[in-house]
Amino acid sequence: MTEQIIHKATEMFMTLGFKSVTMDDIAHEIGISKKTIYTHFSNKETIIAVVTDAIFETITNDIACICDMHKNPIEELYDIKKRVMEHICNEKASPFHQLQKYYPAIHGNIKRRQFGFMQECVLKNLNKGLEQGLYRDNIDVQFVSRIYFKGITGIKEEDLFPPSMFAVDSLSEMYLEYHLRGIVTPAGRKILNQIIQSNQD
Repeated sequence: MTEQIIHKATEMFMTLGFKSVTMDDIAHEIGISKKTIYTHFSNKETIIAVVTDAIFETITNDIACICDMHKNPIEELYDIKKRVMEHICNEKASPFHQLQKYYPAIHGNIKRRQFGFMQECVLKNLNKGLEQGLYRDNIDVQFVSRIYFKGITGIKEEDLFPPSMFAVDSLSEMYLEYHLRGIVTPAGRKILNQIIQSNQD
């Protein structure tokens, strides 16, 4: 039953938002009483903590698998972006915006873990790009990795990038191209242009 509650709660949170979904809503969707949920979870915040942890683990495991494929670093970033978009493609209510606003402690914990994971992942990507001659050899990898993190998380701020102006997928696409054009060598730019052209065909 615990797994069933988590599965349904994840589906509802990602579709409707962490704030919008109530314990009654989850119970109704599963076809159980709210009291039954409380025998497994003390409150809604506990469910949210478990759900966000599970989402984080799923996405980071997928990214790790992509990195293990040893593709060139530019293609690797596009594959990662595509996989992350597949995870959040059903978002209709900006769930992580609600998480940040109404459950800041949980959001802060996930963001710290996200930074640690991404820092390691992006540093490996940058160093691989330098070794392969696809990224400029005068970049500061610590600076670029942190700017990348700030950018990729910053584009989720609806005050700056309202959904009415920017679709999630196209916004991520634009940011990734922006990031790469600032660090690629001519050889890297050729690969980047080929990927962009292929995605448009």
